Amino acid sequence: MKTTNTNTFGVIFYLKKYKINNGMAPIYARITVDGKRVDISVKRSIEEKNWNGEKGMAKGSREEIRSLTTYLEQVRANIVACYQELVLQKRLITAELVKNNFLGNDNKEYTLSKVVEYHNTNMEHTLAWGTMKNYYTTQKYIQMFLKCRFNTSDIYLTELNYKFILDFEYFLRDHKPVDHHKPLANNGIMKHIERFRKMINMAIRMEWLEKDPFAAYQKKFEKVDRGFLTKEELESIETRHLSIERLESIRSLFVFSCYTGLSYIDVMQLKPENIIIGMDSEQWLHTNREKTNNPVKVPLLPEALEIIRRYKHHPRALAMGTLFPIISNQKLNSYLKEIADLCGIKKNLTFHLARHTFATTITLTNGVPIESVSKMLGHSSIKTTQIYAKVVEKKLSEDMQNLKARLNQAKEDNRDQPKTA
Repeated sequence: MKTTNTNTFGVIFYLKKYKINNGMAPIYARITVDGKRVDISVKRSIEEKNWNGEKGMAKGSREEIRSLTTYLEQVRANIVACYQELVLQKRLITAELVKNNFLGNDNKEYTLSKVVEYHNTNMEHTLAWGTMKNYYTTQKYIQMFLKCRFNTSDIYLTELNYKFILDFEYFLRDHKPVDHHKPLANNGIMKHIERFRKMINMAIRMEWLEKDPFAAYQKKFEKVDRGFLTKEELESIETRHLSIERLESIRSLFVFSCYTGLSYIDVMQLKPENIIIGMDSEQWLHTNREKTNNPVKVPLLPEALEIIRRYKHHPRALAMGTLFPIISNQKLNSYLKEIADLCGIKKNLTFHLARHTFATTITLTNGVPIESVSKMLGHSSIKTTQIYAKVVEKKLSEDMQNLKARLNQAKEDNRDQPKTA
């Protein structure tokens, strides 16, 4: 649909003959925009014999006929004026929108921008800041799409349809950032579509929208292998001599996450009271994930305990009441790039890579059941943990290779033994 005078637009009047009552047929106005039509009752009736069906008007010269003709032309002029007003506003014009404008329902409808703003305002106290940042980015792309594709800043929810969703997806795929950011990859695009859909689902639950424009739409996520450090790569980071204090501090936080599976925000929010004595009389880490509020209980390995001990009396940590001195995620990841260069690691070393390393190299590869790993990572569903299934397969392969070697050795030993008569 378009917002300029290139729309096909028309208004005709006709009789609804099946509604004839006492010989009088009600007159309706039919509005058509780009082949889509809606009907409006004009609150007048006429005998069928006094109606010219081909011209869509009353026939005759009696006073009541002339009065009816004048009234219908006023209705037509008002509908045309409503259409022209929408054209001047550069709106995404539909027959339904012209009808609502004519009937005075225009201001009663909810708009897309209002729904997005309502969602983000109400969710900012519920969702983590990192998640909200993503919703604000999706909001920015929606605004850019409306301006670029329809030359408008807003549309009504009733104007959303399957084509609008597809066009938004194509817009994201074609979008070329003007700054240093990279173009959106497929999964990034699907995440924006996913967030957009959650906003629309909220509007449906609030009964602001009847029809779901996403009903026929299917997201197309591509499978991505999660990166992680191998045992040798992790060891190279742990043992590398670092003479710069800030890099030493960043390494400690990264290695701590490798042995606990905690995300950046959860590590930064740790307090001494999050360390408890478990049922096995050992020290455990007990907290809740910032992202989902799911509980996390992790038995502390010696490597993690050593790092906690090292920072027990750190002045910045003591001042903040936290387990570790706080540093921004941006700075942390920037310093990790330096550490990767010093250690000769070619992978994109980010703090989140430590969480994947815990799930793979530290736990699953060493035979920890996936159900236990899922609990320690604080996943809501074990399906989320199954993204690391390749590691389980690798471990299974190694175990079977070891079993094969033991069985072959047993056969060799059996052959070497002297046979008795």
